[in-house]
Amino acid sequence: MDLAYVCEWEKKPKSNHCPSVPLVCAWSCRNLIAFTTDLRNEEEKDLTHMVHIIDTEHPWDVYSVNSGHTEVITCLEWDQSGSRLLSADADGHIKCWSMTDHLANSWESTVGSVVEGDPVVALSWLHNGVKLALHVEKSGASNFGEKFSRVKFSPSLTLFGGKPMEGWIAVTISGLVTVSLLKPNGQVLTSTESLCRLRCRVALADVAFTGGGNIVVATSDGSSASPVQFYKVCVSVVNEKCKIDTEILPSLFMRCTTDPARKDKYPAITHLKFLARDMSEQVLLCASNQSSSIVECWSLRKEGLPVNNIFQQISPVVGDKQPMILKWRILSATNDLDRVSAVALPKLPISLTNTDLKVANDTKFFPGLGLALAFHDGSVHIVHRLSLQMMAVFYGSSSQRPVDEQSLKRQRTAGPLIHFKAMQLSWTSLALAGIDSHGKLSMLRISPSMGHVLDMNMSLRHLLFLLEYCMVTGYDWWDILLHVQPNMVQNLVEKLHEEYMRQNAALQQVLSTRIVAMKASLCKLSSSTIARVCDYHAKLFLIAISCTLKSLLRPHFLNTPDKSPGDRLTEICSKITDIDIDKVMINLKTEEFVLEMTTLQSLQQLIQWVGDFVLYLLASLPNQGSPVRPGHSFLRDGASLGMFRELMVVIRIWGLLKPSCLPVYTATSDTQDSMSLLFRLLTKLWLCCREENHITEPDDTLIDECCLLPSQLLIPNIDWLPINDGIISKLQNKQLVRLQFGKAPGLVGHTVSSQFDAFVRAPGQPKIDHLRRLHLGAYPTEECKSCTRCGCVTMLKSPNKVTAVKQWEQRWIKNCLCGGLWRRMPLSYS
Repeated sequence: MDLAYVCEWEKKPKSNHCPSVPLVCAWSCRNLIAFTTDLRNEEEKDLTHMVHIIDTEHPWDVYSVNSGHTEVITCLEWDQSGSRLLSADADGHIKCWSMTDHLANSWESTVGSVVEGDPVVALSWLHNGVKLALHVEKSGASNFGEKFSRVKFSPSLTLFGGKPMEGWIAVTISGLVTVSLLKPNGQVLTSTESLCRLRCRVALADVAFTGGGNIVVATSDGSSASPVQFYKVCVSVVNEKCKIDTEILPSLFMRCTTDPARKDKYPAITHLKFLARDMSEQVLLCASNQSSSIVECWSLRKEGLPVNNIFQQISPVVGDKQPMILKWRILSATNDLDRVSAVALPKLPISLTNTDLKVANDTKFFPGLGLALAFHDGSVHIVHRLSLQMMAVFYGSSSQRPVDEQSLKRQRTAGPLIHFKAMQLSWTSLALAGIDSHGKLSMLRISPSMGHVLDMNMSLRHLLFLLEYCMVTGYDWWDILLHVQPNMVQNLVEKLHEEYMRQNAALQQVLSTRIVAMKASLCKLSSSTIARVCDYHAKLFLIAISCTLKSLLRPHFLNTPDKSPGDRLTEICSKITDIDIDKVMINLKTEEFVLEMTTLQSLQQLIQWVGDFVLYLLASLPNQGSPVRPGHSFLRDGASLGMFRELMVVIRIWGLLKPSCLPVYTATSDTQDSMSLLFRLLTKLWLCCREENHITEPDDTLIDECCLLPSQLLIPNIDWLPINDGIISKLQNKQLVRLQFGKAPGLVGHTVSSQFDAFVRAPGQPKIDHLRRLHLGAYPTEECKSCTRCGCVTMLKSPNKVTAVKQWEQRWIKNCLCGGLWRRMPLSYS
């Protein structure tokens, strides 16, 4: 493990930010991190309880909001989509936060619930029934269905038709369980029930879910001399009211309390966690004293109940009829450790059973198998989630390396130590975020090899497997990019494409845009592949335009055959290889292309981009030997050239209806038909590579005609990429980057960033709306938003009123072309 970056608050003589007690943080599947601090006012009498939300790619752009909680915040919890956040406090108030206008740096609380005056100690969203199992041992399989299998898992509560009902469950300090359900009409249905008849103090609690739709709650009163209790909670809706039923499950005493040598050594249970939200059979416990801790991992098993011989004679036990009971058994325990300050559990749903302690040699260092323990001396250990054996270690600035590297005991230093008070692992377990006692955020890389020597192929295999997992689930893959070095990019892109092409056609269609976005983010990390980033972003834009324009076509008669007008357009254009655009157009039913004049005119900017890009590609054909030139990959991409050819035909038909919607070209001759010329050359180029396995070189005649294009038409400048101001490209040299909340870094550009300069607009030059293809001027006056991943910029409010353009804009209301979230930009951005 090593530090990637740290981000801290501005240092003042009197700092207004102080860490809350307890400090909590949460990491979403979209790589958003939420954490808490307390803001002290000038008189230092009252504290404002703040919630801070950052995107890991732009950690300095923190969104800080006054939570409105009157007491210290005790819990933070993201939902499964990573777009909503729950916060709970020590006064029993629970708030649900959601994005304002789908912006990652703008949040508001709209709904909530309350158990007045009863501090919340555990909080969780109800399970939606979606569970995907990772089979690490099958990471070399060709089919995604073998690597990632859907597990049969019932939602906590369902609506009519089996749709999962949204809501949350909380456990309070007095032993109450409260469930709040979000009804489709926006109302909140809340019910509260005691966990058991005899209520007792709950100092620690956690929530997990079973495959049958039930909920399991684990509680402890904080004393190791008391049992850890477990309860089954069933939630239902009866007569429009939420009903909660509870049942006591087997409890356990920690092993250290039954060991005569350690009976009174660890008086307090400080951490109680299920190994995963959907693994209610395995729990992690930590008991501590003032200076040391011990960690135990327990598993719930179903065991046969022995029957006395007397009863066997009366009623013999045959086969599977032996009575069974549930019993907690200890899986593993650590030796004496330094005092544990925080625990972070992995979120990867790797299917592990009690017999999986011995994992295959090639997967035993897989990152998702480890959980993180932070200690008061500033160090962090990654230990196996079941065996608790050491996998990796990080020494903080205040911790000292022992002489014996394998020793678990750290040498203690004098004076107060800086340590993590809260930690969270990323969703692929390749990064760890820690908040220390000064409210500083530290981002740690966790090596895919867990510090052990693995060959390059095995490391690539781990990264590839996790990239595929993110591709299938839709999770953000920023934490994987932390480990990609420039020399890995080419191999990863090629192998990712190979695995993608092995999938069936239906799955390929679903993942078509996601894999392009993934390739673009990888190619940003190497100077040798930087031009391909431009191509991938252009391909995403092309796919989006093609889908949108085709969706506007309507059949002339309602009782149409199976194929839509868009499908027929694709079929006819692929069959008819004529280089004359008018001859291709004759074979189409032009009545299906009739649109309102205002609609056609509103699409002119998108149509202009298609025309400009086709012209640029054909003009660059004579320079095809240069792979660093943007657009190079399109010259051999038959599918993309086919899309351009289809769009040229559509645009030609629309031009007959509304000539002003046609792309504008600056030609040297007034009589030249630019559209026919470009279509003829584009068709010749498309014929060379229409079959992926039989790509031929363009003939000299085609190259000569393309050489003449600059003398016939003015070649446009293509706006390739937005300015990339993210942190990921600055972290490749493995040097620690220090950042400050609220202040954009003035970092010296990395070599990759300098390669970008050839393809982006320099600061001070006119800006462009990358989605609407509108020019905004050098200093835009309209409020804009930018993508947190690719940097794509677009106006926050739509200037259009035409339905077709609104349809285009609605496609990107939540996410960018590349799938990244939006963030609000200042008016004076450059």
